[in-house]
Amino acid sequence: MADRKRKRTSGTGSGRRSVKAKSRRRKKQNRGRMVFCIAVELIVVLILVLVVGWNYGMGTQLFDWLEQMRKPVVKELDISGINSPYAVLMQVRGGRVIGEINGEEQMYPASMTKIMTTIVAIENLKDLDQEITLTNEMFEGLYEQDATQAGFQPGETVPAIDLLYGVMLPSGAECCIALADTIAGSEADFVTLMNEKAAKLGMTGTNFCDTTGLHDANHYSTARDIAVLLKYALKDDTFREIIESPYHSTPGTNIHPDGITFYSTMFKNLSDTAVTDGKIMGGKTGYTGEAGHCLASFAEIDGTEYILVTGGASGTGIPHINDAVTVYNRLGAAAQALNEA
Repeated sequence: MADRKRKRTSGTGSGRRSVKAKSRRRKKQNRGRMVFCIAVELIVVLILVLVVGWNYGMGTQLFDWLEQMRKPVVKELDISGINSPYAVLMQVRGGRVIGEINGEEQMYPASMTKIMTTIVAIENLKDLDQEITLTNEMFEGLYEQDATQAGFQPGETVPAIDLLYGVMLPSGAECCIALADTIAGSEADFVTLMNEKAAKLGMTGTNFCDTTGLHDANHYSTARDIAVLLKYALKDDTFREIIESPYHSTPGTNIHPDGITFYSTMFKNLSDTAVTDGKIMGGKTGYTGEAGHCLASFAEIDGTEYILVTGGASGTGIPHINDAVTVYNRLGAAAQALNEA
């Protein structure tokens, strides 16, 4: 009896193992079917995207994108030998840094600060055509600090969009203050929004004290942080349209009936936007005695967009713009060599 019981027990254990084995095989088969179904669904979605895109006239863009994904891109570039002691060269897509000089060292950003001022203003304005009247209080301290201004006057009523152009192109400090006061009630409260945005973007080496970039020992950033900021801002269509503009003419106002024409501080010092295998698309300059010459620019080289941020260049003339031309030409030559390899 005991032997029969042991045999039955043994037989039962064997049966359970068999059932478990079948269950495991069934689960593996189900996982295999699930993976196959997901793969098929992804292929179907991709086909639908291509078909719909083609029908809506996006076929060329889609195939250009696919072609760009296949083509080789420069993954590293030596950017030494330029005037600027701080520099970062970054791919816009993906944010890969392919060249840097002291990219994470603290520096003063000067008017590159206004990139943050502009994108925060754009994101917080409900209506870009909202009319804003500049007050005498908005100009306090600007003349004493020799701050660059766009040309608006106290008592002038201006659409917000023109103030945004006034911030980015001629680097107008009065435009920064007008936007800050209108959006946040004061420059100090607007700066809080700027620092909150910097934290969200992971700009850990940055602290803003004002909207203009006028010197303050506690107002600092890094070349890498400014590159991260510009990469983010370029996603906004309004910002991109502004920074790519060589000039902008405003409509007439109550004080300037013929309007004002602004010129980009970068483009007016750049005799030719063409570089090797590409073009410089836009940028924001900056300068204070403590910050030196600074420039946050972007260019399209061999169909790929890159950001170059430089800071701390000394001397007279346009060493920051010369650095941009040098680096983008070097990058274009590297891209050509890669394509010919």
